[in-house]
Amino acid sequence: MDKRYQVFVSSTFTDLQEERRQVIQTVMELDCFPAGMELFPAADEEQWDFIRKVIDDCDYYILIVGGRYGSLTEEGISYTEKEYDYAAAQGLPVLAFLHENPDEIPVARSEIKPETREKLSQFRSKVADGRLVRFWKSADALPGLVALSLSKAMKAYPRNGWVRATSIPSAETLAELNDLRKKLAETQSELSEVRKAVAPEPIVADLASLDELVAVKGTCFTKSGLSGWSTRLSWRELFATIAPSLLIATVDGRVNSHLAELLLARTGREGRTPSIDDLVFDTIKVQLLAYGFITVEPLGTTGGGVNLFWQLTQLGNRVMIEARTVRAASQESGDATGV
Repeated sequence: MDKRYQVFVSSTFTDLQEERRQVIQTVMELDCFPAGMELFPAADEEQWDFIRKVIDDCDYYILIVGGRYGSLTEEGISYTEKEYDYAAAQGLPVLAFLHENPDEIPVARSEIKPETREKLSQFRSKVADGRLVRFWKSADALPGLVALSLSKAMKAYPRNGWVRATSIPSAETLAELNDLRKKLAETQSELSEVRKAVAPEPIVADLASLDELVAVKGTCFTKSGLSGWSTRLSWRELFATIAPSLLIATVDGRVNSHLAELLLARTGREGRTPSIDDLVFDTIKVQLLAYGFITVEPLGTTGGGVNLFWQLTQLGNRVMIEARTVRAASQESGDATGV
């Protein structure tokens, strides 16, 4: 069945018109329907109900963040942040694209007031928390990033989409499809039980356990110049830290910088452009490959070159879920006291 998805493109408007144009063009080239503030250029509370209904009809949500925070709602947040909060609350797959160096954006396209700049900084942090984000420097870089991310999202998280009325199958066909879905679900359940019973054989017989500690060190820039940092954590903790970022194929260098940012934050220190020492990073890469948690393969880039991309395996996905899932609160203490 020929299915087309509707994609909401959210951003501030006047400062990102060229960026929006290129992103919307990319969305259309992927045979999707773009939707965004071009439909409602004047942002006010009266139009929020309409905006909300448009988001409800969308399958994916693209967020572009530059140097402006945008006009404020009555709640004191921007319309862009309000759209993002609503889309995330509805469970839409969010593809976020943040400007890599907002301090380098021209003044005319940036926030001037300190309080608004702080709101923008907090919004960027909220978007990046627990979510894979992509970074861009120019409008020309966005089409390739959007095409790769949206294509991956459509494969990993297929949505309802839209189909022509003439393409809708008959009641008899729907009944057959329903039976096939039930059989598929039963087969997948049986396969899952088999996988649980049969543990994969390790590539290396004496591979370090996931709870064994590893030392990670790297560098970052501070006010006094280039500075070193280090931390110790288990292989399980290290993998759980970076795993959510690998749900979509991520370039090798970006894995290094993002993992370095997360581990530097773990130390409690502050610094810019952190990175992990090459030898240590290569050891991490090989170790996670040996565990069978990731694949690392060369893929073509939008610029015509080739780069290494990391992505989770099925085993890595299961281990990530086990490590990062929030468990229900224990009831033992209440039972013991008779509450």
